[in-house]
Amino acid sequence: MNLPIEGSLLRIFIGESDKYHGKPLYEWIVLRAREEGLAGATVVRGLMGFGAHSRIHTFKVERLSIDLPIVVEIVDAQGKLEAFMATIGDALAEGLVTIEKATVWLYKSRAPEPDQGAA
Repeated sequence: MNLPIEGSLLRIFIGESDKYHGKPLYEWIVLRAREEGLAGATVVRGLMGFGAHSRIHTFKVERLSIDLPIVVEIVDAQGKLEAFMATIGDALAEGLVTIEKATVWLYKSRAPEPDQGAA
């Protein structure tokens, strides 16, 4: 797959406990992005954060949160990301979504290594 040099970065900020059809929302988003043929997705778990409710979510022993911040990042062409958001938008009960310009410097996969045990 080729990506344009002038790509975009989609960031979806949600909570770790957010679900969609009984599955973690971040997992559902990544699997859906793969089904839609987007270039790639990464989930980042935050150690601390707050959102629209201004409630602090943190991973400290004295204040252990079960709802840590999650950021799903997806890079592709802006039009594809906008179309993707149109298909998944209803699954987001709350959160924040941004799309930023991103310059794609490198996007390639490693060639599969030959089977070491084959003779």
